[in-house]
Amino acid sequence: MIGLLCFFLAVVALPFKSKLRLEAENAVLRYQLIVLRRRLHGRVRLTNHDRWFFVQIYRWFPSILKLLTIFRPETLVRWHRAGFRRYWRWKSSSLGGRPQIDTGLRVLMRRMSVENPLSGAPRIHGELLKLGFEVAPNTWLSGVDRQAKHGATSFVTTHRTLPPWTLFVVPTIDFKLLHGLVVVRLDRRELVWISVTTHPTAEWVARQITEAFPWNEAPRYMIRDRDRIYGAVVTRRLRAMGIRDKPITPASPWQNGFAERLIGSIRRESVDHMIVLGEAHLRRILKSYAHYYNGVRTHRSLNKDAPVSRSVQRAGVISSRAILGGLHHHYNRI
Repeated sequence: MIGLLCFFLAVVALPFKSKLRLEAENAVLRYQLIVLRRRLHGRVRLTNHDRWFFVQIYRWFPSILKLLTIFRPETLVRWHRAGFRRYWRWKSSSLGGRPQIDTGLRVLMRRMSVENPLSGAPRIHGELLKLGFEVAPNTWLSGVDRQAKHGATSFVTTHRTLPPWTLFVVPTIDFKLLHGLVVVRLDRRELVWISVTTHPTAEWVARQITEAFPWNEAPRYMIRDRDRIYGAVVTRRLRAMGIRDKPITPASPWQNGFAERLIGSIRRESVDHMIVLGEAHLRRILKSYAHYYNGVRTHRSLNKDAPVSRSVQRAGVISSRAILGGLHHHYNRI
């Protein structure tokens, strides 16, 4: 009875429908029959062409939802919304933006990151700049070094005459301890002096200060650790050279952060990866590292330059050269 009533209402409303609407409904019904005839076994299999046809008809005549029988009307609406999202994703995609990285440069960056596992993004970016590649800092690595300390440049600019210095210990193959002393300038991060001894004394430290700084080029201030080795002999030598002694606060190594960071770099990049045979061996290692540190290793605070300014090379073939037993590589154009 209900079906007969619906058929009667449809017949009554038929004259009031537009011709295009009737043709659309007939096309939908016919197409459903075509899809059903195509079915062999199981559920109806719809192709992308079928989905596009129903979505396009639905856009023009939304009333066809009542005529769908082989799938649910909600399915057609979902297809339509998915097509809408894809269309506007394609429409809003930028055709410009950052230019693509050359394949050779991409291979070089991947090679540098593999061969220098101890170097972070700023270090490798500095190497690329010295090879003549003008790339952004985050071109190949989106993350930034989160441990970077900002504001160090302003401190250095204000305190250029404060060379920090400190001692560090390195074990040898026969379980003895060697003591090294480093002196670094803050303005260019230059490693001014590095020396090794088996028995550090105040007289030895005072002699190292004299050898590190000529009398006519002595700095105004010196930052040092509060260690008992810096005795009266050292303070008298500093006073005689016109240098004001600036020991740090007890239990505050962060106040001598530049020297501590340099020692950390020496350990991570050199002595922690080799067995030291003796005093002469360690002296050769540290001398090699000082040459690498001053002339090759780039620094973020120096605008990706080395302490001894390193020129940009733009011609030749890029090749790698092992430094410090193969732990670091300097890319050079020969």
